[in-house]
Amino acid sequence: MGITLDQAETAIKAAKVKALEINTLMNIAVVDAGANLVAFVRMDGAWLGSADISQKKARTARYFDMPTGELGKLSQPGGPLFNIEHANGGLITFPGGLPIKNSAGEVIGAIGVSGSSVENDHTVAQAGVDAIS
Repeated sequence: MGITLDQAETAIKAAKVKALEINTLMNIAVVDAGANLVAFVRMDGAWLGSADISQKKARTARYFDMPTGELGKLSQPGGPLFNIEHANGGLITFPGGLPIKNSAGEVIGAIGVSGSSVENDHTVAQAGVDAIS
């Protein structure tokens, strides 16, 4: 079964709390196992351009069932996945997107966060994952 709306909202709420804790404004997207948008929030004042990035990070994490930052390591020049970011209508291959798994270890969706440094994006995304793990 895929992620529920309640789970997605729980992830977003925890991510928002973490964003405020580290004093940043974020766009946070959660997709289901089919990479369809389930929930999205743009915190007041968060960058408009990061709305699309957060959703692409979530989809990228689900498409490949791995953190977007890990995919980025594989897609560097000379790497085995060089230029993969041009696939699927555009992927994001830097940190901030994470798969979400259920208690059995099955991927049920993904979260994508954008609006700050990639380190902060990853930290906020991880808070969302941790809230429903």
